[in-house]
Amino acid sequence: MKFEDLGLSKKVLAAVEASGYKEPTAIQAQAIPEVLNKRDVMGIAQTGTGKTASFVLPMLSLLERGRARARMPRTLILEPTRELAAQVEENFKRYGQNHKLTVALLIGGVSFEEQLKKLDRGADVLIATPGRLLDHFERGKLLMTGVDILVIDEADRMLDMGFIPDIERIAKLVPFTRQTLFFSATMPPEIERLSGQFLQNPVQIEAAPPSTASATIDQRAVGVPIEDYEKRAVLRELINGADNLKNAIVFCNRKVDVSNLWRSLERHGFSAGALHGDMDQTSRMATLDAFRSNKITILVASDVAARGLDIPDVSHIFNFDVPVTAEDYVHRIGRTGRAGRNGSAFMLVSPADRKGFHAIEKLIGETIEWDGDEVEWDDKAGKRRRSTKSGKDEKSGSGRSSRKSQSSRNRKADREIEEPVGESTMDIAPADFDAQSLVEAEGTDRTKSRKPKKGAGKSRRSSSDNREVGILEPVDASHPFGGEENIPAFLR
Repeated sequence: MKFEDLGLSKKVLAAVEASGYKEPTAIQAQAIPEVLNKRDVMGIAQTGTGKTASFVLPMLSLLERGRARARMPRTLILEPTRELAAQVEENFKRYGQNHKLTVALLIGGVSFEEQLKKLDRGADVLIATPGRLLDHFERGKLLMTGVDILVIDEADRMLDMGFIPDIERIAKLVPFTRQTLFFSATMPPEIERLSGQFLQNPVQIEAAPPSTASATIDQRAVGVPIEDYEKRAVLRELINGADNLKNAIVFCNRKVDVSNLWRSLERHGFSAGALHGDMDQTSRMATLDAFRSNKITILVASDVAARGLDIPDVSHIFNFDVPVTAEDYVHRIGRTGRAGRNGSAFMLVSPADRKGFHAIEKLIGETIEWDGDEVEWDDKAGKRRRSTKSGKDEKSGSGRSSRKSQSSRNRKADREIEEPVGESTMDIAPADFDAQSLVEAEGTDRTKSRKPKKGAGKSRRSSSDNREVGILEPVDASHPFGGEENIPAFLR
């Protein structure tokens, strides 16, 4: 089958030919005709098989008729990350080179003013992350009553627990008669059930079994110790010994590990960059551009880079950590082996990773080969590591803890000591003050424990007699002030 057989317009076909593509992928061949027929679509295909073009190309054909109005976009595409949203915008520019369409990109980290200028001109295509889209709507700068097509890309992530409220709210803001398109590499059953409320009689297209990895990717597992510094040493050996390594993405589960590993690789002479969610948009795009243009060889990233990013020729993927969810593994290794190319994916597996490792094998329906000796599973290894770290922390902070404990004991002792009167709360005694009456009224009750005044027990100098005054021990328990020497000077 050729693109000419799918019903696309001449302008779109000319742009596809100019981009060098001759035949559609499986997901494109099945999805494009259904989108052109205004059907709701749920498309599931492996990462790297052209899901983005499956909705971009037919949308361009449909948008040739009609015109956008100010602040009322005709189509809306929701993306989980800024990078993926920017990538979809690039696809519209590439395939829409023969169209005079306005494409607006609403993502965080970019000035509101620049985005408003495009909205004011009227957007035929609005590409957005949910948070920034709702920001514009709440400011009264956007109306979504004119949306004809709603696209939710990477649907499993977009409908994950953190995005559900935003997606539900947005779905209520667009017309009920809209056309809705879902595209993703994975579609867990629970997410599929949830998506039922957004789709009306959808056509389900599976160009490949859900949650499978491309056959062009050579997957290997590498047994490693549990300590990070030992894992970093193994990773460096793998990078140095890799065959035909052109560039590589190294995935970590935590942002702090991304930063630490990036610095470690740079110290050891590797050309590396870092990419994670805490970086500002300018830095993130600059890092991606440097990686695409081969200015850096190794990109250390969190899962922000795992979803749908189109970096065509990545030769190797290294999973520094076993992914938290098995679905993320499919997205991570999908950055290599794209468009029929061969790729290699290595996963560093520690003795504590048995549960996550087996979950991945179960999801993809394959047995991952071991590169070297198979790891000996030890489910308690992670707990012992955390316990050891905790012990080190306690040891390193023992001096501080001792001081805190001593301070606590001192405060407790202060509360148990009868209150001394180190200094008066009055500068001058009233003229009619009767000290003897005070003694008789108070009696021996004055010797009972009371809460000390703030500052009691602190050593200080008395200006009157220049002697040290601190915590005063009671000499005579029957005396109201614990002894004659404890009576304040102004009462004597």
